[in-house]
Amino acid sequence: MSEGLVYNIQRLSLHDGPGIRTTVFLKGCPLHCLWCSNPESQSFVPEMLYFENQCQHCGICVAVCPTGALSPQDDGTPRCDRRKCLACGACTDACPHDARSISGKLMSPGEVIKVVKKDRIHYQNSDGGMTVSGGEPLAQPYFLLELLKAAREDFLHTCLDTCGFAKWEIMEKILKYTDLVLFDVKHLHSAEHQRLTGVDNTLILDNLKKVAKSGVPVRIRLPLIPGLNDSDKNIMETGQLVESLGLKDVDLIFYHMLGLNKYKALGMEYRVEDKRTPYAVEHAVRILESFSLQVNSSPGEMSRSIIKEREIKICCL
Repeated sequence: MSEGLVYNIQRLSLHDGPGIRTTVFLKGCPLHCLWCSNPESQSFVPEMLYFENQCQHCGICVAVCPTGALSPQDDGTPRCDRRKCLACGACTDACPHDARSISGKLMSPGEVIKVVKKDRIHYQNSDGGMTVSGGEPLAQPYFLLELLKAAREDFLHTCLDTCGFAKWEIMEKILKYTDLVLFDVKHLHSAEHQRLTGVDNTLILDNLKKVAKSGVPVRIRLPLIPGLNDSDKNIMETGQLVESLGLKDVDLIFYHMLGLNKYKALGMEYRVEDKRTPYAVEHAVRILESFSLQVNSSPGEMSRSIIKEREIKICCL
């Protein structure tokens, strides 16, 4: 039995498919979207996050690090040489202030399903189930296939949240055990898609067309990023594509900056400016509805009013 690298299991999720769901987040993604709100999802190896605002400079983490990756600075703040860090968890286990956490844990399909089944009664009462997201779940194809099969054997509704960047042979096998696909469409123009995500979108759009013909229900997910993919032209062309494929459902995912503290915790730079406007979602909805599409913008309701950002720390598995 294979193991997968999981970085979060979110129970009682309401925006990752129908009903009440448990969303399983697999770690690793071939795309590197400039606006990614989950930077801990990108790497294919476990990573250590350091939340400086919670650190009390006690030095315990420095003392227990087996590789010498941590060393104290003049003010007592521990500096991390990430080239030496093995993400072994010694510092996270020792820290009494929860200033450190490890993103990424190897789990078997059975271990994941055991967590998912804890909320079976909620699925039954709401037509919910399990959603597999990422990262990009198709980047761990063998584990994903076993996980979806296990869910089917337990009569759980399965949903795949994907950017579609994978060989069609892989997607075709996965679809046999998938009840719903949430398919991200980030930008229709190849050069812009390459600039914004690091990959060309030719394979993605080819797979979208094939998934649309597969008979598996599909919902399009359009992240609305101010100044990057929210032009009238891109939204209109996205609407035209969705309509031409015979699809009806579009989820607008409005931009937020709730993951900003995780970039700092990983020692990464966030490169997108905050250019949100309160009426951007309504404008995009009007454009898409002109193509007779069913548009859902509820996942972005919080961001629509430009809420005050708050720190969010990764949930423990």
